[in-house]
Amino acid sequence: MRPISHNGTLAGVGELDDIVRRLEPSLGPLQGEPIPLDGGITNRNFRATLGGAEYMIRRHGRDTNLLGIDREAERIASEEAARLEIAPTVVAALQDGLVSEFIDCGAVDPDELRERAGEVARRLRRFHDSSVRLPVRFWIPDLLRDYATVVRERAGELPPAWEEAVHASDRIATVLPLGRPQPCHNDLLPGNIIRARDDGRIMIVDWEYAGMGHPYFDLGNLSVNNDFDEATDERLLSAYHGGPPSEAQRAALKLMRVLSDVREAAWGIVQGGISALDFDFDGYARTHFERLLATVGRREFEEWLATA
Repeated sequence: MRPISHNGTLAGVGELDDIVRRLEPSLGPLQGEPIPLDGGITNRNFRATLGGAEYMIRRHGRDTNLLGIDREAERIASEEAARLEIAPTVVAALQDGLVSEFIDCGAVDPDELRERAGEVARRLRRFHDSSVRLPVRFWIPDLLRDYATVVRERAGELPPAWEEAVHASDRIATVLPLGRPQPCHNDLLPGNIIRARDDGRIMIVDWEYAGMGHPYFDLGNLSVNNDFDEATDERLLSAYHGGPPSEAQRAALKLMRVLSDVREAAWGIVQGGISALDFDFDGYARTHFERLLATVGRREFEEWLATA
């Protein structure tokens, strides 16, 4: 899930009436009122009981295609992740929503996540190595071009840091080309990693940015968005590869952390132009621009490029 806005923008549960009507013939009658859930600002999420079973109903936001979201890819990825037992079971995929089993879960504490980084790595590897093929490609240089077009078409302005981010992205893509794309999650923010309360298992949710991409982007995205330190990155890579990582693999992870910041910064600029929600998208973008520019200005960045 993307950053959360707590400004009361969630619509009333009446907005689910049409979805519920379509679900009741197969899932049973609605019992009680759907409960709005905190979550991303791209979609609206509800907990609902139909026919005695609990479900999570996601109502897709508008214009999400402008963010690079492909709902068919999300459906396929969600179903495959459920088959691999790393995500909740998908119950129904609608044109305007996605329904899955409701998992009684909690957020994973940052310290706990760092300790269990290896588990997440193994789950990601399972998905990366699966035979599923998603109908969309996810690659940051492509995404930047698409995002720039969206901003310009809506009379927006690209910040000065944009070109520097594009340059950094192109340099990283030169040494870490996409090659043979693999199915990836591409959005491993803290809220998208949950722990089931019944057995403590780690699950990965919110597959809306899923696409055929570079598996190391998932690792870098996970690492930087969850503030992993050097020791955690080492456990992450060791678990992913089944043994101690090479210097080239360590450098690749560092570079993909930078590429993740490029994506987050660009995403914030686009959302600032298309979203009507009360969230500081400009501040979000600025934070990630500042971190990535500080990183590419360091001597180590050149060393990572040479090593990877």
